[in-house]
Amino acid sequence: MVYKKHNMRQQLSLNDSTMPADTSSTCVFLRRYLSWAVVAVIILFVALIRIRLLQIPLGRDEGEFAYMGQLMLQGIPPYLLAYNMKLPGIYSAYALVMALFGQTIVGIHLGLMVVNTAAIVLLFLLTRRLFYDVAAVVAAASYALLSLSPSVDGTSAHATQFIVPFTLGGTLLLLKALDSRKYWMIFTSGLLYGLAFIIKQHAVFFIAFAVIYLIVQLIMTQKTEWKRLVSKTGLFLVASSIPLAFSCIVIYAVGVFPRFWFWTFTYAHKYVSERSLSDALQYFINLAPSAINPWGWLLTIAGIGLTAIFWNDKAKLNWQFLSGFFIFSFLTICPGFFFRKHYFVTLLPAIAILAGVAVSAMIQFLSVRKMTSYIQILPILIFAAALIIPTYKLSWFFFRATPVEACRMMYDVNPFPESIEIAEFIKSHSTKDDKIAIIGSEPQICFYANRKSATGYIYVYGLMEHQDYAYKMQQEMIHEIESAHSKYAVFVNVPYSWLPQPNSDLMIFRWVDAYLKKNYRIIGIFDILNSNYKAYWENELRLYKPTSSDHVYVFERIAG
Repeated sequence: MVYKKHNMRQQLSLNDSTMPADTSSTCVFLRRYLSWAVVAVIILFVALIRIRLLQIPLGRDEGEFAYMGQLMLQGIPPYLLAYNMKLPGIYSAYALVMALFGQTIVGIHLGLMVVNTAAIVLLFLLTRRLFYDVAAVVAAASYALLSLSPSVDGTSAHATQFIVPFTLGGTLLLLKALDSRKYWMIFTSGLLYGLAFIIKQHAVFFIAFAVIYLIVQLIMTQKTEWKRLVSKTGLFLVASSIPLAFSCIVIYAVGVFPRFWFWTFTYAHKYVSERSLSDALQYFINLAPSAINPWGWLLTIAGIGLTAIFWNDKAKLNWQFLSGFFIFSFLTICPGFFFRKHYFVTLLPAIAILAGVAVSAMIQFLSVRKMTSYIQILPILIFAAALIIPTYKLSWFFFRATPVEACRMMYDVNPFPESIEIAEFIKSHSTKDDKIAIIGSEPQICFYANRKSATGYIYVYGLMEHQDYAYKMQQEMIHEIESAHSKYAVFVNVPYSWLPQPNSDLMIFRWVDAYLKKNYRIIGIFDILNSNYKAYWENELRLYKPTSSDHVYVFERIAG
């Protein structure tokens, strides 16, 4: 029968339970809505923490997205005045968020809260469709706290946070399409996956998972109906390519396609090829613990959930989804083998689902063996401990830290709190037509000041990399800054803002020293400390005594 397997899944979902059967209307009502009530409490708890930390200064990725989104709201297309290898989806998402909530730190983080809430709800619905309410609630709670954790920069509106709801929405629709034979669901599913891709290229692995899963399920349920298989798979692929195709058409129409293609594909390929496959394991071993800490117990529970495909009937039925979704989610953190903390956000839904499967399967295991209710509740207690203990360990961040302290906890001595004061000074002493020469990777200054950058190189990491374009990039950045005659210049003497390598070409530093001495005077110095910073402006400069090796210098152009 064509839909035998999917009908079996639906029957198991309706008839099996980790709780004793009870058909009374009261019990049905409670079982139907209690899980939603628990999810609502989870969302409220996480939202209260996010609201408390709304004012955390923007990181440089957030600053990049906000600056590009700000330019878009002014009618300036991405890649015209600012360059980077991100696809335009994240800039469009920021433009929409800022149009709704305002061009402020609070507005951006309110947008993140909405996106995160959508992801929690969609994960609950997806897990409940495949498993039980217990598994769905556990998955929702796991993702809610994991995606908030400073170990993955959870209070920052990274592109990875925006990928998740599109991917989960696409996956949920894909499962519904397999059960219902509705072509529009397959099309919409592909469209959502395509939107995830133009937010960040890493989402290509989610598209690969969806295509493979769709083909496998169609072959298993529709036997030799090859025409239907080809038409549905083709429809999904076409739909998933529409967002990128549409973006390319618009970008071509506004005249920035060559630069867009260079940054998002040509240079991006060089960037992700910088580290070799042979070094990948060592990088993962070195960097993954910072993203995992302090959630080790929860990851162990998720590991048990992955083994459930061998010993639990419900997990066996969905083994292809569980294993495939986990594997391809893991691949999303691998491009370039950089394993940065926020990359792990795209792996969290898979971990959360597996945690839910583990708890649900263990309860069912104990229930089948007629264990007492006190024993059957043990998996839930263990899971609760796996969430409560790390939350307690992070209580200073969640409940007591000031926004600046929380920022330092996530980003160390990166000059993110300092950027706010620098931008406020420049904004109050300049006009809309004045440009800022940011010599470093701190685009958030341009966003805060609402002033255009003197150069499109809002990041300087590419200039320090050992790649074919590095020297040309340095020359272009120098030419753009010299041509702009900016009223203010900011030089960031912080290694995190440059990431120099042993083989980096240091030509631009020699130019900076000569150019600033000739054309500018120092009007501000920021001494970056572990907990805060000390600012020295104009008349206070004579009092300046360095107490840190990390500084930001503000310069004003000499008249004439």
